[in-house]
Amino acid sequence: MTHELWVLVTVAASIGFLHTLFGPDHYLPFIMMARARDWSGRRTALITFLCGVGHVMSSVVLGLIGVAAGVAVGRLEALESVRGNLAAWALIAFGLVYFAWGLHRGIRNRPHTHAHFHGREEEHEHEHAHVEDHAHAHTEPGKANITPWVLFTIFVLGPCEPLIPVLMYPAAKESVWGTVLVAGVFSAITIGTMMSVVLIATLGLNLNAVRRLSAPMERYMHAVAGGIICASGLAIQFLGL
Repeated sequence: MTHELWVLVTVAASIGFLHTLFGPDHYLPFIMMARARDWSGRRTALITFLCGVGHVMSSVVLGLIGVAAGVAVGRLEALESVRGNLAAWALIAFGLVYFAWGLHRGIRNRPHTHAHFHGREEEHEHEHAHVEDHAHAHTEPGKANITPWVLFTIFVLGPCEPLIPVLMYPAAKESVWGTVLVAGVFSAITIGTMMSVVLIATLGLNLNAVRRLSAPMERYMHAVAGGIICASGLAIQFLGL
């Protein structure tokens, strides 16, 4: 391996890590959905991994095709920009819809009291809600849970902006092996960082002390998740995060 390729691999690893860490859209949707829908650690890791693979592979495949076909970097960057706008607006729309649904669910789930009579002199009241206070990972029989598929589609649309201009073309000047190596390192670090941040944050949110603190807003957790997902999409679109 040449010195230049070593440098490219190091840069690929560094950019993959920093690009993911400073891009909240890479992990906030999974953290919030795992908390709101009460996903298990295994399910959260699997969904994050699959979405991460879709996220990086779409740009890797596009970059490899561009290298092979000799497409100008500017054209690929323009295509990535269009994909980025679509992904950001899709994330915003998904967050808004989920926020509205979660708000409706939370309002319906407002605890209230009913009086019950047992015999002529026995009367008591109890408080309950019509919808359970927390969401389960499963869905009603016959209804598919489309949330992971929506996230997967959004992440496939979302480009890895630094990959093509910064990594793929310089690597192509070295060799096909170099191109594949740089893309592989970038992908592995990106997915690994996504999963690490998501699982660490999810474990923290599931601590008993944290759950007790968030208990008063538990019935609005879906709305909170939707709002944060929408905000992350807005941050991408208007702040360039």
